[in-house]
Amino acid sequence: MHTKIGWLDSWHSFSFGDHYDPQNTHFGLLLVHNDDTVAPGMGFGQHSHRDMEIVSWVLSGSLEHRDSIGTTDTIYPGLAQRMSAGSGIRHSEQNASRTEPVHFVQMWIPPDTPGIDPSYEQHDVSDLYDKGGLFALASGREPDAAIRIHQRDATLWIARLDPGQSAQLPDAPFVHLCVARGSVNLETAGELARGDAARLQDAGALRITAGTDGAECTVWETHAEAG
Repeated sequence: MHTKIGWLDSWHSFSFGDHYDPQNTHFGLLLVHNDDTVAPGMGFGQHSHRDMEIVSWVLSGSLEHRDSIGTTDTIYPGLAQRMSAGSGIRHSEQNASRTEPVHFVQMWIPPDTPGIDPSYEQHDVSDLYDKGGLFALASGREPDAAIRIHQRDATLWIARLDPGQSAQLPDAPFVHLCVARGSVNLETAGELARGDAARLQDAGALRITAGTDGAECTVWETHAEAG
């Protein structure tokens, strides 16, 4: 599904906004996976959320975040960010640059406990990002994840692979793999290009191998399904 207006080019993995397909509302616990490119100086005005764990991962450019609990921050490549909407929060997201677009992926999952206090967390993971390979960006399961999410059955992994480099996907009931940049070869499935996704259910620990330009992927591992 695709939204393209003057300032926004957004690809949706699941039903979102005006795009609704009752057969495509989630996979495991993953409810939203949007690949957004926002024009310079533009963005999403203040809007509200409730009972949602929202993770944004910037691929290029910079994104300014402001919210009703007093947070003002700029998110850039290599910075892990999580907002817990909890009992209710309002926020805005704007391209921090007046000259360059910002490209980011935003992902939503439900919390395991509703009605918690809203909160915000970010952590610079440039050392892990530069090292490459597969690393846990946000999790309620993995103790070494860069940031914590309030969902004990979910982990977001980032795979940043050099050309020809391989990584093993987690063995979980639900694994959602999306290629944000470059291309990969997915064991048993074949080539996935930028924007392609694979929904793997009880598929085992498959391997991905980056193509000639390398790759960057989001990998959601979830152990329950949204109700």
